[in-house]
Parts: sequence; C-alpha cells; structure tokens
Amino acid sequence: MPRTYSLHFASELNAPVEVVWATVGTMKGVNAELGPWLRMTAPPEASDLRIEDAPLRTPMFSSWVLLGGLVPIDRHHFMLAAVEPGRAFWEESTSWSQTRWEHRRRVAARDTSGDTSGDTSGGEGGCVLTDALTFTPRIGALGPLLKRVIGAIFRHRHRRLRRRFGELTSLR
Repeated sequence: MPRTYSLHFASELNAPVEVVWATVGTMKGVNAELGPWLRMTAPPEASDLRIEDAPLRTPMFSSWVLLGGLVPIDRHHFMLAAVEPGRAFWEESTSWSQTRWEHRRRVAARDTSGDTSGDTSGGEGGCVLTDALTFTPRIGALGPLLKRVIGAIFRHRHRRLRRRFGELTSLR
C-alpha cells in the first residue's frame, strides 16, 4: 500500500484577509502563485469562478498541470469538500500522479492582541495563510521524489504570495 505524505506551509502576509482571499480563491490567483514554472488550465466556464461559488462534493473539472506553461506533466481532477467563504477551503481531488490529494488552505487575520478566538475579521495586522497538504502517490516508489517536488512548488507559491502582498514574518 502506498504511503501517505503530509506537508505544511504558512506565511504571514502584510495584507487584510479580504484582499488575500479575493486573489487566492480564483484560478488566476492559483496561476499567479505557480508561475512562471507551472500553470493549471481551466475550462472557460471555470476560469472566472470564485471558490465560494463552486459546487461541493462533486467533480468540478479536470486541469492540465503544465511545466513552463506548455508541457503537460499531470492531470488534476478538482473536487471541493468544503468552503468557508472568505476564510478557507478544503479540496479533495485526484490526479494522474496522486490517488489522494487533500489541500486545506486557510487565511486568517494575524492575531496581534493575543486573542485566540480564531476571529478572521479585521486585518490591520495582516493575515496568516496556511496550506496543509496530504497526498498518496499512485506509484509508491515515487513518494519521496513527489514530496520534494510538491514541497518545492509550495515553497515557491508562498514566496510569490509574500512578494505580492508583503511579508510580515515567515512561519515556515
């Protein structure tokens, strides 16, 4: 049985939750994070879809993962399990390389007061964006390599987010 891997990334961004969410909740935002190394395709009806408006627990669409924006390296089949509008999503998908791909992303106001209520209102102190990934490769022997590649991709995505919104402190 193939092994399951988990990765976690977090960045403190110098922007309000609402501003960050408006970007990361779209395919255009995803591709801004991935570029210039990768790009994901979307059908025309999904290219402007906001994550809050996407169907839950039903396959949405399939996307080519393109190296350099041109060379197909994987086929990702999107399905959202849950969305907390303006705050978080939970994706449960598959791809040609993964039998299981779970991506949980949360954007929360940076707590500058010591309050641990989890309130995501405000944003004067910026926000914290976290990505938690759990995946099971289709070919178990590729697991360690995929863990390194996926880790590099998400480190790149967080660098791009910090460059775009400004960085308060890296939480990696």
